[in-house]
Amino acid sequence: MDGIVFWITGFSGAGKTTVGKLLYERLKAQKPAVVFLDGDILRQVFGNDLGYTQEDRLKSAERNARMSHLLASQGIDVICCTISMYEQVRRWNRKHNRNYIEVYLKVPLQVLRQRNQKNLYIEAEDELAGIGVTAEEPRCPDIEIINDGTVMPEEIAGQILKKAGLLSWK
Repeated sequence: MDGIVFWITGFSGAGKTTVGKLLYERLKAQKPAVVFLDGDILRQVFGNDLGYTQEDRLKSAERNARMSHLLASQGIDVICCTISMYEQVRRWNRKHNRNYIEVYLKVPLQVLRQRNQKNLYIEAEDELAGIGVTAEEPRCPDIEIINDGTVMPEEIAGQILKKAGLLSWK
């Protein structure tokens, strides 16, 4: 049986990693075959051979999608937290993953600038997806959450589990 691919996307600072780690912890407590993949870490794993041009960003997103699919096809649940703002990658995911849940953490730009966890919104804003770099926001995610600080990350993880039919999992 194929695993579930939880594709958590949003702009830098949207809370993808925080929510993904919480989701991972909750799933891992119940199932041994769960992995957590983070876009920044995957860049390192693949050798940091790509830059941040549109072409390189797309190639990185495609790698993340194919890695997630490979693991899911072996019965492993995958939580992949990545910006990957390309409709063609999300279409590929839906086509190739039987159990796919796309989560879009949408955050107002003002909130992203306030969070500014990696100083990107001060030092490199013109290079950020959705600001200086064209990005395609998800058209029809399975779950879209406005993550402006009014919903706790634990609640978001619970909403994702509910969508996956795993609500009873604590």
